[in-house]
Amino acid sequence: MTEEIRAAVAAERRDQSELLAELTQEQWDAPSLCEGWRVREVVAHTTLPFHSSRGRVLLEMIRSAGRFNHASNRMARQDAARLSTDDLVRTLKANIDNPWTPPGGGLVGALSHDVIHGLDITVALGLERKVPHDRLRLVLDGMTARSVKYFGADLQGKRLEAIDLDWSFGEGEPVRRPAQELLLLVCGRRI
Repeated sequence: MTEEIRAAVAAERRDQSELLAELTQEQWDAPSLCEGWRVREVVAHTTLPFHSSRGRVLLEMIRSAGRFNHASNRMARQDAARLSTDDLVRTLKANIDNPWTPPGGGLVGALSHDVIHGLDITVALGLERKVPHDRLRLVLDGMTARSVKYFGADLQGKRLEAIDLDWSFGEGEPVRRPAQELLLLVCGRRI
């Protein structure tokens, strides 16, 4: 299973690097589904582990009084201003096989990070990209009540049911949509 997840992470990063290399400057500056971030801030965030030292991340966490989202926001904005879009794409391409995982998230967390933020970009830009079902399955199967709480999604009284994948989550009134739309709902995105 570990090798399957590593292969999925690499495939997702490869797909995204190819897609990002084709974006116009207007698309790089367009809003994403991440509130307050343009596409360039999202990519600066997803590539942060590849172009920032642990020392920098620790210092930013201290400056943010331990609030990860606050530190992450500041670093994404700094890096989006400092790095060109070519730099960001090169960084992603150079790290397709990088073993980075988010703290406490493991390999599925790395895949989730890449898939979710990839959707933040493609959905906001109206691109027709569909995440392959094998990757969606791995990410969705990793979702828990704790994940929903972290993302601030209000799914109380709802049962999410994918219409294109055998997956469901929660209890209550059925909400039936394609799997990648449901993933965005779980992650608190407005679509």
